[in-house]
Amino acid sequence: MFEQLKQYLQDPFLNRLYSELREAGPLRSILVDITHVCNLRCQGCYFFFENMDENKSPTDEAVFDAFIEREKARGTNFINTVGGEPSLVLGRLKKIYDNFSMSMATNGIRKIPYEGFENMPVLISLWGDHETDTFLRGNSKIDVFAKALRNYKDDRRAKWYYTTTPGRAHEIESVVEQCVANGNFVMFSYYGDLSGLGGDFDHHSSFAQVKAEVNRMIARYPEWILTTSYVNEVACDNRLLNEPWSYDVCATVTFDNDINKARVQNGNPYNHHFRAYNPDLLSTRRCCVGNESDCDTCRNVYAKISWVMLHMRRHLGSKQDFTNWLTAMYTFYLANRIVDFDEGAKLLPEIHSRLSYMHQHS
Repeated sequence: MFEQLKQYLQDPFLNRLYSELREAGPLRSILVDITHVCNLRCQGCYFFFENMDENKSPTDEAVFDAFIEREKARGTNFINTVGGEPSLVLGRLKKIYDNFSMSMATNGIRKIPYEGFENMPVLISLWGDHETDTFLRGNSKIDVFAKALRNYKDDRRAKWYYTTTPGRAHEIESVVEQCVANGNFVMFSYYGDLSGLGGDFDHHSSFAQVKAEVNRMIARYPEWILTTSYVNEVACDNRLLNEPWSYDVCATVTFDNDINKARVQNGNPYNHHFRAYNPDLLSTRRCCVGNESDCDTCRNVYAKISWVMLHMRRHLGSKQDFTNWLTAMYTFYLANRIVDFDEGAKLLPEIHSRLSYMHQHS
């Protein structure tokens, strides 16, 4: 196995990516709902689908400070910060930023100030073009996309976390055009129809057209896209190297939550550090998106990336498989600024050109 790895790393570009990841070190990550409060009620939001806002965030700042110290002592070095809406609690957001590597997902309505958050990865949620996004997230009244475009014009911290829907693949090109014209990077996720809207939003439908459109945007804007064609394939097909996705292989399960006892004992890899904390900062849930959602049709891209990341050995069968794994790892580290972002972003065109999809369509 290691002879194969040694052989692949004779490629100077792959060696550079691998060396940067080794220098950055492994992630001991958690997910935290930093607040139970939000200024939107998006259709399909997992947080409100399972009434997670009933786990109230502590009002005593000392409780939040104690949580920070506990996680530092436990060895946590990366926090995926969600909610609720993190921009509503800037003081607590700042404490996470000052103590950990992190990412932060926001709806974009309130801008995260630049001062004090200069190197924060800001993931702006987006669920379609202006009409679709207004319907799903703005209660058919608020053009959330337009507000966020204004707030993050030419802000290099900003990455659009574009959650696409099966029947709205035709919107992808115009949405990406607007994001790139705004001076922002783009990464993709995939919609789960928890509200039961059906039709264009039904996540049981095929994502084949979505996959094709995302790949086309990668080819068109390789310097701006932080999702690789391989991650796009795994997420859209719900399959990794011919293994189907299910709860039994999900790697982002809370390791010490009793609901996952059988999962962590089934022999499949999982993140031995990961916890998904509710807003009370004490209780945890099954996984990053809740306790009750249907795992077999889960479309959460972070879960799929973690699935890829924990299977390096399975990707050593060929140089192309290893390249698929390595570039997925590197773009995740890059998007979350765990490696140098300005230097790493220059590598994006070469990263995308190395993937098998691009070879097939060049």
